[in-house]
Amino acid sequence: MRAALVLQYLLPHRLLSRLVLWGTRWTFAPWKDFLIRRIVHGYRVDLGEAEQPDPSAYPHFNAFFTRPLKSGARPQAQAVDAILCPADGRISQAGTIRAGRVFQAKGQDFSVVELLGDEAAAAPYAEGRFATVYLSPRDYHRVHMPIAGELLETVHVPGRLFSVAPFAVAGVPRLFARNERVVCHFRGSEGPFAVVLVGAMLVSGIETVWGGVEVPPYASRITRRDWRGRGIRLARGAEMGRFNMGSTAIVLLPAAATLEATLAPEQAVRVGQAIGTLAGANLLPGPG
Repeated sequence: MRAALVLQYLLPHRLLSRLVLWGTRWTFAPWKDFLIRRIVHGYRVDLGEAEQPDPSAYPHFNAFFTRPLKSGARPQAQAVDAILCPADGRISQAGTIRAGRVFQAKGQDFSVVELLGDEAAAAPYAEGRFATVYLSPRDYHRVHMPIAGELLETVHVPGRLFSVAPFAVAGVPRLFARNERVVCHFRGSEGPFAVVLVGAMLVSGIETVWGGVEVPPYASRITRRDWRGRGIRLARGAEMGRFNMGSTAIVLLPAAATLEATLAPEQAVRVGQAIGTLAGANLLPGPG
């Protein structure tokens, strides 16, 4: 395991990710069908819940990886104050943000200021709540809104592309605050909240429903896009973005939020299930 961690520092992160970007969009049928079959069988992907269950029908591997699901495949918790899980995957960590720091793994944490790249934006979360969800290759790779909100700003923070697999999370200090990421700031009924889409080794892209492809290009400096006043209001449970290959989504919530006491590391979770409560969180109407 130590050798694997050393490699995380030595490997050319962005070069490898660019190669994956090319390879996962090659439409050569034998190639893309081979990749899709490897993932379906190796990770036991349930294509029965996909809108397109035929693996050979996808034009390239990335289309399969970001596949939409059938209507009703992810039922949404109905309680009006429920905070929804934003992604399929496993809980990496979840809990209280203590003195502005987020727990990563045993002996590892990082600051909200580092994660967001902005001291003022981090202030509302100093004693708030967080949930970190790791998406593996078998998972549905679209990210959904945990509560309803209006988009205020996105911030593209440059960084490395360390793996976000459990061994790396346990061994690389401040990993999520070091990896390239897109921070999405929202205003909800109970104040601000954020969803952070974290890039990783071999993750060849991050997209949002309002801005399209956000990564690549990779950033060399922090870049901000102001969305205030543009009327981008997303309902609880609405799709907000996707990962082209697996990665991690981090939700930051104010102290008024309460997370389910049963949430635990490595717990399997799915989009739409309740992971906590926030009074007044479902005040925006659904799509249409």
